[in-house]
Amino acid sequence: MATEIKAPVFPESVADGTIATWHKQPGEAVSRDEVICDIETDKVVLEVVAPADGTIASIIKNEGETVLSNEVIAQFEEGAVSGAAQTQAVQSEGQVEQAAAQTEAGAAPVVERSQPVQDQAPAVRKALAETGIAASDVAGTGRGGRITKEDVVSHQAKPAAPAAAPLSVAVGERIEKRVPMTRLRKRVAERLLAATQSTAMLTTFNEVNMKPIMEMRAQYKDAFEKRHGARLGFMSFFVKAATEALKRYPAVNASIDGDDIVYHGFYDIGVAVSSERGLVVPVLRDTDRMNYAEVENGIRAYAAKARDGKLGIEDMTGGTFTITNGGTFGSLLSTPILNTPQTAILGMHKIQERPMAVNGQVEILPMMYLALSYDHRLIDGKEAVGFLVAIKELLEEPARLILDL
Repeated sequence: MATEIKAPVFPESVADGTIATWHKQPGEAVSRDEVICDIETDKVVLEVVAPADGTIASIIKNEGETVLSNEVIAQFEEGAVSGAAQTQAVQSEGQVEQAAAQTEAGAAPVVERSQPVQDQAPAVRKALAETGIAASDVAGTGRGGRITKEDVVSHQAKPAAPAAAPLSVAVGERIEKRVPMTRLRKRVAERLLAATQSTAMLTTFNEVNMKPIMEMRAQYKDAFEKRHGARLGFMSFFVKAATEALKRYPAVNASIDGDDIVYHGFYDIGVAVSSERGLVVPVLRDTDRMNYAEVENGIRAYAAKARDGKLGIEDMTGGTFTITNGGTFGSLLSTPILNTPQTAILGMHKIQERPMAVNGQVEILPMMYLALSYDHRLIDGKEAVGFLVAIKELLEEPARLILDL
C-alpha cells in the first residue's frame, strides 16, 4: 500500500521551496532515513528522507517545481519492490547469466552499456547537459547499468585522455550557457540590493600590522591544537577583537526597526561563508562568552555544514554584527555590503607585505587593510572610526585582549 511523502514543515520565514534534486527514481529501492530528495528554499537546502525501507512508487513534484510546506511530493511503498525495480533486477540477472555463459564458452563477457540519455533520471539528464558529457561515455553503476548523478561527477573528475590531434573550432564561434539562479542566490541578490537602496551606507578604512598576531600564532599554534583539538587561525582573533570593540561602541551592535533603534545586550557575530549555492552567514552566539578554541571550532563546523549544504535556518537566524573575509580569495581591498537589519560589517583582506615607516625607519611588515561599512543613519563617523581603530589596536597588541585593556 502506497503512503505519501511530504515536504518538511517550513519555518515561518520560508514561504515555499523548489525541488532541487531527486536522488531516487520510481522503482528504486531505498533504505530508512536515506536521503531521497533535496528541497531548496530562500535560505537553506532541506533534505527529505525515506520513512522506511521500500521503494519510490511515483514522483508527484518534479525537479524545478515549487512545493509548499507539508505538500505531498511523492508516493512510497514500504517494504515493497515495484514492477520497474523487478524488471531491472531480472534484466541485471539475465546480463550476469549471459556473461557467465560466455565466459565458460571462452568468449569475453558482454555487459550492456549505459542507457540512452532520454531514459535517465531528470537529475542525471541535467548533469549531462551542464557538463556536456555524452551518456554513452559514462559507465553506469545503477540498476540495469543506469547512470547515476555520481557517475557523471566521477567521469568529469577523471583526467582527460590525450587527444591524437587538436580539435578544430570554427573561427568566431562563441558559446553561451544559460542556467537559472538558485533560490538562495536570488534571495542573496535581493537582500544585497535592498541594503544598498534602503540604508545610508558608508565605508571607512584602516590598516593593521599583522606581525604580532602571526608571531603569537607561530609560537603557540602546535600547543593550542594539541590542547584544544582546533587549529589556531586568524579569525578567532578578529571575532574576539570585534566583540570587545562592540562593547565599547554599542551603536555598532545595534539595529534599526522602523523608527526605533534596538540596542542588543548580547554579541552574536555572523561569519560570511561562500558556498556553491551562494553566500551564507552562520552566526556564532554569545561570542563574549566563547574562548578562542570555541570560536575556531564553531567556524570550522559551520564551514563544513555550508560545504555539505547542511546549514539550518537556526544557524543563520539573528546576528548583531558580521565579519567577511575576502582575503581568502586574494582581495586586497573592498567595500562590504551591510547584512541588514545589522548596521555594520567588518571586511578582512589579504595580508600583504609592504614597506612601512616605523620610528623613522623603513620596515617590511605584513599589513592588512580593514574596511568597516556602516549605516550612517545610526552610526556617526566618529563612532565608526573609533570602532575600527579599537580593533586595530587590539590586534596589534594582542595582550590587550587577554588583559582586558
